[in-house]
Amino acid sequence: MSKILIKNGKLVNEGKVFESDILIEGQIIKRIAKDISEPNATVFDAAGKVIVPGIIDDQVHFREPGLTHKGNIASESRAAVAGGITTFMEQPNTTPQTTTIEKLEEKFAIASRSAFANYSFLFGGTNDNLEEIKKLDKNACSGVKLFLGSSTGNMLVDDEVVIEKIFSSTEMVISAHCEDEGTIRRNLEKYKAEYGDAIPVKYHPEIRSVEACYLSSSKAIELAKKTGARLHVFHLSTGKETNLFRNDIPLAEKKITAEVCIHHLWFSDADYESKGTLIKWNPAVKSAADRDQLWTALLDGRIDVIATDHAPHLLEEKDNVYTKAPSGGPLVQHALIAMLEKYHQGVISLERLIEKMCHNPAILFDIEKRGYLKEGYFADIAIVDLDNPQKISKENIAYKCGWAPFEGTTFKSRITHTFVNGYLAYENGNFSEKREAMRLTFNR
Repeated sequence: MSKILIKNGKLVNEGKVFESDILIEGQIIKRIAKDISEPNATVFDAAGKVIVPGIIDDQVHFREPGLTHKGNIASESRAAVAGGITTFMEQPNTTPQTTTIEKLEEKFAIASRSAFANYSFLFGGTNDNLEEIKKLDKNACSGVKLFLGSSTGNMLVDDEVVIEKIFSSTEMVISAHCEDEGTIRRNLEKYKAEYGDAIPVKYHPEIRSVEACYLSSSKAIELAKKTGARLHVFHLSTGKETNLFRNDIPLAEKKITAEVCIHHLWFSDADYESKGTLIKWNPAVKSAADRDQLWTALLDGRIDVIATDHAPHLLEEKDNVYTKAPSGGPLVQHALIAMLEKYHQGVISLERLIEKMCHNPAILFDIEKRGYLKEGYFADIAIVDLDNPQKISKENIAYKCGWAPFEGTTFKSRITHTFVNGYLAYENGNFSEKREAMRLTFNR
């Protein structure tokens, strides 16, 4: 059994930053202590660096099957590992959609051959697959995904009777994209009447508006309370929505939780002028005031998880008039270093960052033995140099689509090493071609 000894680093785990060594045996963290000696181990000196649990990203679109010109499980999980992300949960709006147990298992088969990071998938709910959801084993995958507002992939669930039945029929976490479709359509028609298809992208947050988000989120939460469902609201984008969530009970006791994504914490509507459709996401990036309120809710515990909603498109697809430019962008490679920039700015502590990106996703989805630096847990680990600046450019972007919304940005921090199940998957810009990723297991 191979042994790896990481020495002299500062560990960030469970609300503490402390100096320690980590001994890995095979796939597992064997020991965490100071001054470990193991003559048969391969030694990595992490002096001056911080060691964190591998990031768990609960929302990505890796585009396989059917949309692999944009990205695939291999290419995008490889980019994720370069960003310190060791676990991902992929969404169901592929081609074909992941709305049957057969299609779900086909995705797992693809990932077992090609993923560089640990993986699971969300099962898509539709207006007509309730019986399939009922047959789904609660430990089979991450959970159920409902698009309560249309997004890429046309999986809109808009039959309120069906939605209530889904909420009442599964013990699994129901993750929801919440935007009110009627409100969006009315707003879009208003702007199309004035501009045709060439709507200035700055109006995206007026079309996919605060009210569209709040109306949908509030209805979903009321339904979750009525049915007792376990609801997780994806990618909050408005300050108004944050008031729908609680911070007065521990995460493990919450039935209704929330996530915020990197782009809603970083960009604002002022950035549409320079970034254009490159920052066109659903839900839309909104005002600086909304962004500030999202940060407040993240820090006070109303928002539980930071994720990416990584969703690559080719540049030629994005370089289109408003109505034809798809929403989404690639983020997994730069998510952690972008949030570490906020640590450098004094916005968030390292301990809180790791709570939101590692511990909380593990708690929320009942993931087995991941999300922490603990003896007996899988050795999913990232080593970070907080003082090693890098400028994001096409030469160092790993996404298959070849671009990033952070292109041209210089970050102060750098991921130097990423271990997946005890195996060195990434080191200083170099990737291993060996795959040691595993299908996630759950304690439900």
